[in-house]
Amino acid sequence: MASLTTSFRRPFPPCIGVVMTTTMLLVSVCFAGDPTVPHELRLSYDTAAPLGVVQQIITVNNKFPGPTINVTTNNQVVVNVWNDLDEGVLLNWNGIQMRTNSWQDGVLGTNCPITPGKNWTYHFQVKDQIGSFFYFPSLGFQRASGGFGSFIVTNRPVIPIPFSMPDGDIEIFIGDWYNRNHTSLRSDLDAGKMLGVPDGVIINGKGPYRYNQTLVPAGIEYTTIRVDPGKTYRIRVHNVGISTSLNFRIQNHLLILVETEGTYTQQQSYKDFDIHVGQSYTFLVNMDQNATTDYYIVASAVLVDGSEWERVTGVAILQYSNSRGPASGPLPPGPDDTYYKGRSMNQALSVRMNGSASGARPNPQGSFRYGQINVTDFYLLESRQALKINGSLRSTLNNISFKNPTLPIRLADLNKVKGVYKLDFPSKPTGRQPSLGVSLINATFKGFIEVVLQNNDTSMRSFHLDGYAFFVVGMGYGNWTASQRGSYNRWDGISRSTTQVYPGAWTAILISLDNAGAWNFRSQNLDRWYLGEETYFLIVNPGENNTTEMRPPDNVRYCSALESRNQESSSGLSAHAELLLSVLAAIAAISVLTL
Repeated sequence: MASLTTSFRRPFPPCIGVVMTTTMLLVSVCFAGDPTVPHELRLSYDTAAPLGVVQQIITVNNKFPGPTINVTTNNQVVVNVWNDLDEGVLLNWNGIQMRTNSWQDGVLGTNCPITPGKNWTYHFQVKDQIGSFFYFPSLGFQRASGGFGSFIVTNRPVIPIPFSMPDGDIEIFIGDWYNRNHTSLRSDLDAGKMLGVPDGVIINGKGPYRYNQTLVPAGIEYTTIRVDPGKTYRIRVHNVGISTSLNFRIQNHLLILVETEGTYTQQQSYKDFDIHVGQSYTFLVNMDQNATTDYYIVASAVLVDGSEWERVTGVAILQYSNSRGPASGPLPPGPDDTYYKGRSMNQALSVRMNGSASGARPNPQGSFRYGQINVTDFYLLESRQALKINGSLRSTLNNISFKNPTLPIRLADLNKVKGVYKLDFPSKPTGRQPSLGVSLINATFKGFIEVVLQNNDTSMRSFHLDGYAFFVVGMGYGNWTASQRGSYNRWDGISRSTTQVYPGAWTAILISLDNAGAWNFRSQNLDRWYLGEETYFLIVNPGENNTTEMRPPDNVRYCSALESRNQESSSGLSAHAELLLSVLAAIAAISVLTL
């Protein structure tokens, strides 16, 4: 690999306009014609009882789930994040690619935490992206207590969507839930205990409608989604849970799949759909039923076995504006996958790219002929059952359990701090003893790599790569062999950032490494991620002094050996004024470079 360098590039802002009122701040910044959209998010504790047990949760702007960030393709996004928790915070933008700007990624390998009582402003561009994503707190198991919200990137007006404009937009967050907060759950993991079966499933932060008087106690608040008959709604569904794959369905209504994590799909109808941890899907749903009763919305555990999983079911209510009665009777049945494991995999393989639709640009998504590109490198990444390393419970990839670095990776490079990490991640499983380490994948800029994810555990996995969308080209049971390449979909495989890997099975993905930076690759299953099932792709452009990559922001936070460099404000300014100053400081510093 070429030697690392501290030369990076900056965007060039030609103009800025600011309006301040007593109740809100409006900022409009032009970056080569791309407007800036400001948001302000404050993470704090509150109490709630989603499943009938009062517990501590994490809210965003006093909301659970948090507010939606809604932007348009190519917008510059400025998000001022305040930390009112009692521990460090980072926000990760699940699926947002942040071209050449991993400094804003919001994980420990790229950012120092926002300390309690402080704020930090993220600044990135949603370059050439559309679709449905979400944000969440990435540290210390915090997502298990909340802190998540929707991130929507809409098409520019000149780019048509590949379906009629829906009559409304609905966001649904589903996820398994425990009646204990994140600090209690991570204490169990630290003590070497697995978490066991969740206490239930919540939908939009609320527990199940009382469809069963034995399984669901009285008095639980549930989610009601109101719609008008005869209209069509775009429904964006995110699995923000800890570790459970969930089957999503709406009683008597078909789900027409149209998009997943930034890619328009071939439009197919499903009665129910499996959504794995960390995944986002968008469906069109026609409200074509009569209003005799309300209808159940269900998210229930799949690919699990045992009667104790019956309670891991979330139920909300779909209510027509002219409804004449409550939902009643049994829930619409989910899939019988206890013995037919192939059902879910077959469904996953049916999700394909809509090659005739434009994405963020006015050209068909299928115009990128990924199946005709020569593969430059190969990695086989194996996950196994958790095991003890140095007396502590850990999870591994290729027998390495990731230990978070003392400094963010590129910050260490920039300041010539040696020994923070090693570029020695093995390209395939080895016979080495399981060990802890800050081991990164030494990836080649503009390479095109094949990665096979081999799950040799007994439970489901989801894997995610920040900064990228990859092509899902194959899945199968058993151990992957080179002969499996003959089964790959080399034409219209879906492009996304999170894919599932079934137990005792493999998933193959192809990645075009055109986004310089240090990008986190992880298990989306929170317990496995917390226990070390992750690494980073370090991608450096060896030419032109790496001017491909953004230079660090002027508000970069320091920690560990460099913590003394922080110059934190004690001005006591309001949150709006802090956001204004953050934007102005960033623009002023960048503008100097353009003179």
